[in-house]
Amino acid sequence: MKKSLIAIALALLWSTAWSAPREYQVHVDGLACPFCAYGIEKSFSKQAGVKEVETDIQAGLVRVVMEEDASLSEEQARKAVKAAGFSLRSFNETVEGN
Repeated sequence: MKKSLIAIALALLWSTAWSAPREYQVHVDGLACPFCAYGIEKSFSKQAGVKEVETDIQAGLVRVVMEEDASLSEEQARKAVKAAGFSLRSFNETVEGN
């Protein structure tokens, strides 16, 4: 019985780790004002699976958090940035909460 409970607990922890939301940092050239931030956030929000978008204008950084089991490719990010009228400088996947 004890081994069964341990196995179930480990299985739950393992499945939770694999289904955690993915987070991306997208560095964008040309962000200058709150209107710019609104435009880029609106563009990313149209992407399927986007849970949250935050923009740091001074750093030129857009943080995109995806729903569980969703991901964002560099090509999707490039298209969202271009649609908002900006240029993609870099694209990195991070671990949520870091």
